[in-house]
Amino acid sequence: MRDVFSAVADPTRRQLLGLLAEVDEVPLHAITPRFGLSRTGVSKHLAILQEAGLVGTRKVGRETRYRLNAAPLREIQQWVSFYERFWTQQVGRLKDLLEGEETP
Repeated sequence: MRDVFSAVADPTRRQLLGLLAEVDEVPLHAITPRFGLSRTGVSKHLAILQEAGLVGTRKVGRETRYRLNAAPLREIQQWVSFYERFWTQQVGRLKDLLEGEETP
């Protein structure tokens, strides 16, 4: 299993996740034209996302269709949420400090 953070670190993979979030599922031949990569290049990015559990697949005949599995993104959301609270507190403290200095 690949780490979710490393999987989304690449901008192309983030774009792929954005694309998959807009559709129920999509075949590789419909994804590839949206990127300046070969089918092999897109497939490699999708494989990394799949290893992280972010992408699921379904075979329809000879075609593989890809779909988003957003559940692993919760780990990133929780991490970002922690730092959002941290910085909100820091800015609040700075505001209180600055307001205290303005009062004669």
